[in-house]
Amino acid sequence: MWTVDEHRDDVLSGIAPLPPADLPLLDAQGCVLAEDAVAATDLPPFDNSSMDGYALRSGDLPDDTADGHPAALAVVGDIAAGAGELPGVGAGQAARIMTGAPVPPGADAVAPVEWTDGGTGTGRPADAMTAAVADEHVLVLRPVAAGAHIRRRGSDIAAGTTVLTAGTVLGPTQIGLLAAIGRGTARVRPRPRVAVLSTGSELVQPGEPVGPGRIPDSNSFALAAAARAAGADAIRVGGVPDDADVLRAVLAEQLGAADLVVTSGGVSVGAYDVVKEVFDGYGGVDFRRLRMQPGKPQGFGRIGDGPGIPLLALPGNPVSAYISFELFVRPVIRTMLGAPDVHRPVVRAVCTEALRSPAGRRQFLRGRYAPDGTVTPVGGAGSHLVGALARADCLITVPEDTTALPAGSAVDVVLLTD
Repeated sequence: MWTVDEHRDDVLSGIAPLPPADLPLLDAQGCVLAEDAVAATDLPPFDNSSMDGYALRSGDLPDDTADGHPAALAVVGDIAAGAGELPGVGAGQAARIMTGAPVPPGADAVAPVEWTDGGTGTGRPADAMTAAVADEHVLVLRPVAAGAHIRRRGSDIAAGTTVLTAGTVLGPTQIGLLAAIGRGTARVRPRPRVAVLSTGSELVQPGEPVGPGRIPDSNSFALAAAARAAGADAIRVGGVPDDADVLRAVLAEQLGAADLVVTSGGVSVGAYDVVKEVFDGYGGVDFRRLRMQPGKPQGFGRIGDGPGIPLLALPGNPVSAYISFELFVRPVIRTMLGAPDVHRPVVRAVCTEALRSPAGRRQFLRGRYAPDGTVTPVGGAGSHLVGALARADCLITVPEDTTALPAGSAVDVVLLTD
């Protein structure tokens, strides 16, 4: 029998990040950057106004502007965001300017509209920019320092700056940054395509009538959702019957589209388990027993032509399948992604209840982890208890050499929340 760590290490030993690919920005969300991203231009690309107001020469405003001596400047034009041709601003002049618009030549500052009368001739502070007025002068009511309210070219990012390094996980802000420097694509490790198969003639799809001896297929949904949560593109194939020819046909269809195949069911010692029969025909697939509960029977290897693609065959009981996914399949997906966090975080916690565990097995009990550093078991140890599994947010680990722990014992806890 294999230990959990031996099996996991064996599975991961032949897994590598997928080759880089150039993806459109939104398709690259959640992927890992495969190369440094360098800004080709300055950001902002030109001096622009951070306020709605008037672009002017700060030297035209006398020191006593704020003491009841407003400066009257001739308005020489309007500048909207995206403007191409810009009016020059000379002595005693100003140009109306909108937020984000380029600063015109000759101007060295922007007076916010609230610091002016907005060209109304009233001498009172304006509330907002208005349509152009007949009076082509504006009264500036406060002094403005040189450079005020101007976002300088390159003040955020200078051309040639490395803005993101290889290994960065692309979230919304990183996607926005790449767009801001003019990148329409990102070179990333693509999401692995994971084919998820549930096997068993007893399975029916949710919503269909459940006859005698039949059960809804939940594994393919749970495992496909888990694959997506790990960062993969999941291809769900549910309810493959216990028929070797059908299973071979389904696998042949998926081999050309998938980077990883995950099955559930048919890996124990049942008389009608055809998974072993089919995978034995591919060669290189090893079925083994692990010192763990739940999830003792596991299968791992490669199928398909050439080097083949990885296959992980998980047990069919829902809890066993899900815990096996978290321990073995998720690290494979994260490795293929090139992600920095391959494994779930493990913390120490104080268990609020006494625990019992079979000798020689590493047990994974479902639990709820609290902010105060305690953990409470949820449900029992049964591998069919999906209700308890849905309420759990962690796995309580009991080592192989421990058969009983009193309440208040410190335990390792695998956190399942992202």
